[in-house]
Amino acid sequence: MKTHFLRAEWNNLVIANYAVPKNLLLSLIPYNTELDFFQGETYVSLVGFMFLNTKVFGISIPLHENFEEVNFRFYVKYNDRGTWQKGVVFIKEIVPKRAISFIANYLYGENYATMNMRHFHLETAENFEAGYEWNFNNKWNKISALSDKRSKKIIDNSCESFFANHYWGFSKSGETKTYKYYVEHPVWETQKVLSYTIDCDFGSLYGDQFSFLNSEKPKSILMTKGSQVSVQRKKELESVELF
Repeated sequence: MKTHFLRAEWNNLVIANYAVPKNLLLSLIPYNTELDFFQGETYVSLVGFMFLNTKVFGISIPLHENFEEVNFRFYVKYNDRGTWQKGVVFIKEIVPKRAISFIANYLYGENYATMNMRHFHLETAENFEAGYEWNFNNKWNKISALSDKRSKKIIDNSCESFFANHYWGFSKSGETKTYKYYVEHPVWETQKVLSYTIDCDFGSLYGDQFSFLNSEKPKSILMTKGSQVSVQRKKELESVELF
């Protein structure tokens, strides 16, 4: 029987993808996983989106159902008895609610931080724009994108497939232990991005090794409407379930 830690909607995602040298990520790779490459390169992604109708263990927490999130992540895979499980590792996840950070850090071993945040969604007959901002050291950082409202199916083995279809999360716990959890959602459709804005102090937020991204352009930008998601309870890689 499937058990879930969290159910919610992830809506209006903006995903900016940067190619980085793999040596920047080696110390962050969870035990027993390995980097996942797209066309021979390793990537990090800056992702902004909305959490909506959030329930933890089936319970809605008043004033904590709807909120922004911005995360910074990279991509790994795990060989589970001959089957590759493709997933993400979060370097940092930013939300505006302290209780959300506490639950995620304490129960899930993630690296959540609480900051003041805001968002906007603008819609016309043909276009849609989504933007997410977060305040760190008295500076408002931002990720936003304008897209065509029409969406298209994701093609297997495409750029969109690589960045949108990693269904596992992996978290590092020391040097010899890793936890994983499965995220259920339908295959998303993407919208054509027409323009974007990124104003992010990567070095201050995520470590000096990423400061060069302040002046880098992303290799790709994706937008997707998202969907309902269910996050299963986490397990150790050897399938020892927690909680």
